[in-house]
Amino acid sequence: MSIQLSDLGQVYLVCGKTDMRQGIDSLAYLVKRQFELDPFSGQVFLFCGGRKDCFKALYWDGQGFWLLYKRFENGKLTWPNDEHEVKALTSEQVDWLMKGFSISPKIKSTKSRDFY
Repeated sequence: MSIQLSDLGQVYLVCGKTDMRQGIDSLAYLVKRQFELDPFSGQVFLFCGGRKDCFKALYWDGQGFWLLYKRFENGKLTWPNDEHEVKALTSEQVDWLMKGFSISPKIKSTKSRDFY
């Protein structure tokens, strides 16, 4: 079963390394303080730790927060490093991320696309 995060609202990827011990309150505070975004907006915020084998998703549904956690058993995520940036993702990029691919396709030639 796969959850379609993009169906919940705009998905934002919080770049850089996040302390994965943080819970709902700390992550919501980070979204508000560092990026000046509203964690109560119904948007989805994604966070990744230093090992880059998992991420957390924070989502407000109007009644409470959801904190989702996904760990990949094989491989690591390609996660942007700029800790002062947040990226709005397209639904296609969210789908790639949920499958463990990079959000930015690397073009090897004009005929094929591979992910790095």
